Amino acid sequence: MATKKGQGSSRNGRDSNAQRLGVKRHDGNLVPGGSILVRQRGRRFRPGLNVGRGKDDTLFAKVTGTVKFSDHGAHGRVIDVLPVDSKA
Repeated sequence: MATKKGQGSSRNGRDSNAQRLGVKRHDGNLVPGGSILVRQRGRRFRPGLNVGRGKDDTLFAKVTGTVKFSDHGAHGRVIDVLPVDSKA
C-alpha cells in the first residue's frame, strides 16, 4: 500500500480560456462604426474599404455601413464596409 498520495491530481487542473475567435458580423449585416467584424490570429481576412486592423489582427468597421465579404483568389479574402446613405 502506497504511503504517498498520487501526484496526478496536483499537477493537473489548469486549462486556458477560450479565445472566442471567428467572424462576428457576416455578409450583408448593417454595422455601426467601431464594431468588431472578425477576431483572428494572423491575417486570414484582409481589411478593405472602411475597415481597420488592430494590433492583434482584429478587423473592425471604421464607418457605419453594410459588411461585404469578397474573395480575391490568391490575394486572399477581403472585408469591406460600404457606407450607408446619410440622406435617408
